[in-house]
Amino acid sequence: MPASSACSPFPPFTRKHMSNPDLQILHDALNELRDGDINVAAFCSAWRAQTDLIKRLPPRYEEVAEDLLGRLEAGSLFTEESCSFSQEDLLDNLALWLHKAEKTLV
Repeated sequence: MPASSACSPFPPFTRKHMSNPDLQILHDALNELRDGDINVAAFCSAWRAQTDLIKRLPPRYEEVAEDLLGRLEAGSLFTEESCSFSQEDLLDNLALWLHKAEKTLV
């Protein structure tokens, strides 16, 4: 495991089954993006299409998700990772968002 991952405050990325089918759609999209099966635009569209899910969560969840998606889209314009737009860090944050959203919806 790379040294930077060893100190990560985020839970390890896993390919688990989410308890909520709407969250599962987002989790699957995250896996597909990480695997290179979809691009950032398709990923962001899939997340933004889950309006019913977003409405069931506290308002802060929408703000955070939109911030992360916007940064992911902006970062996709660069060919290399930068301190401001590390795609891996943004995906880790979206995985954390999913984890917290799942706990909130239980």
